[in-house]
Amino acid sequence: MVEIKEILDRYPDKPDVLIQLLLDVQGELNWIPKEAVQAISRKLDVPMSQIYRIASFYTAMSLEPRGKHVVSVCMGTACHVRGAPKIMDKMQDILGIKAGGTTKNMKFTLERVNCVGCCALGPVVTVDKDYHSKLTPANVNNILENYS
Repeated sequence: MVEIKEILDRYPDKPDVLIQLLLDVQGELNWIPKEAVQAISRKLDVPMSQIYRIASFYTAMSLEPRGKHVVSVCMGTACHVRGAPKIMDKMQDILGIKAGGTTKNMKFTLERVNCVGCCALGPVVTVDKDYHSKLTPANVNNILENYS
């Protein structure tokens, strides 16, 4: 795992790099731990409250540990009417967690999202940046097998 200091060293001591720095920490660690917030605050001379406000505002950032792979089930109107609630139920059964949770082995985090922009292909699930469309509860099992 990349050390927080290594990430910080890539950036100048200027507050205008805050968002990109947070995104890099998120990208490397899959979340933004308290230790990173403290270190960023010291380096950029930015209050921790501001860092927490930004990190909690953007959905691309998480202040809680997340799995290696993020599974997002689209629950937008088009996906919903095509069976997304059943897809979510199946994903929760397979992973053994509820939406918003992370598996104990830190392999998967399951999220409910409002729209992924593929309305004609619903229901849609994304795993990281991969899109899986026109799903049924029967073919959901096969999706997660490809992610180690």
